[in-house]
Amino acid sequence: MVATAQRFSELNPSIDVHWEKRSLQEFADYPIRRLAESFDCLIIDHPFVGLAAADPVVLPLDDYVSNDFLQEHAQFSVGKSHESYQYGGRQWALAIDAAAPVSCWRADLLERHHLSLPRTWEQLVAIAKSGKVVFPCAAVDCLMHFFMLCSSLGETPGSQPWRLVTEDVGIRALELLTQLLSYCTSDVFDWNPIRTYEVMTTCDNWVYCPFGFGYSNYSRRSYARAQLEFGELVQLSEGKESSTTLGGAGLAISAQCPHREAAVDYACFVASAECQRTIYAYSGGQPAHRSAWTDSLLNDHCRNFFVRTLATMDRAHIRPRHNGYISFQENAGVLIHACLRNNEDLGELLTSLQRLYEQSLCVENQKMARN
Repeated sequence: MVATAQRFSELNPSIDVHWEKRSLQEFADYPIRRLAESFDCLIIDHPFVGLAAADPVVLPLDDYVSNDFLQEHAQFSVGKSHESYQYGGRQWALAIDAAAPVSCWRADLLERHHLSLPRTWEQLVAIAKSGKVVFPCAAVDCLMHFFMLCSSLGETPGSQPWRLVTEDVGIRALELLTQLLSYCTSDVFDWNPIRTYEVMTTCDNWVYCPFGFGYSNYSRRSYARAQLEFGELVQLSEGKESSTTLGGAGLAISAQCPHREAAVDYACFVASAECQRTIYAYSGGQPAHRSAWTDSLLNDHCRNFFVRTLATMDRAHIRPRHNGYISFQENAGVLIHACLRNNEDLGELLTSLQRLYEQSLCVENQKMARN
């Protein structure tokens, strides 16, 4: 984003764009209202759009961005990235970054240990038994893994009215996670994706990560001590590809922004195909525009990260986005994390998750009733 700001200012000398960083955890749960009070442009996660629609602290961009641009953006979006920022019939952000849990591995270590890349859950468990598998299990990642496994088992979380998931699917997903974790170091409960990939590239103890939000940087030359290769998820059942959970990021504009025209111009500049495929991508970004993911030069730059994971991205489901979901995400992740770490009762956990989900839906319904 710093690189895009510099170039935009060079093209528009009367406009300066300055970015301030926040942590990965803050990106997932920091109140968007507080950000909108202090900043003109915001990078947000798509589950925030339910809140945006209920209490418009960011601009509905369909009032400010041309319909032609929005249609082009939708047509060439990676998976449902563009769609994920639509809610209540409005467009609350432009997708500029696309991500989802994918697998990764150290090709050099697979060869050293005479291991084959797993294609099924059974093959994954076999490698895990050798102690060479890790994956990120910080609180929010535990929830994303749960969502991913439920979806891969045939039920997208939140797809049924007032129910997170059915009991059979929810318990089975948690059992799979418990099984895999029984063969992993307990350190993973303190790791987010970035920490996981740092560990995998700075030491040679672990060979394979079955799922974690993809970061193309770790496939790029000279970024880390060793390069990771990224690809598809393992299949839970033969012949059926797994379905993952959409992540990524969108560029939104505060409703309090006093320079709306400049902010919209900048947002469209960053989201444009040309910027996404060049400045944004080569400055370490992970674009949301499909032309970048199929670009041969860019793929050569990062061991084909984009073409290897594009099909997974296209299958990724959108998380619930209703007003009230963010609180659910924060608390549900903590519950799953504690249960898996401490080997607590899975049935009780699922009951607690369902209760939390119902409470989150009540927030949305109460807002609608007041309106």
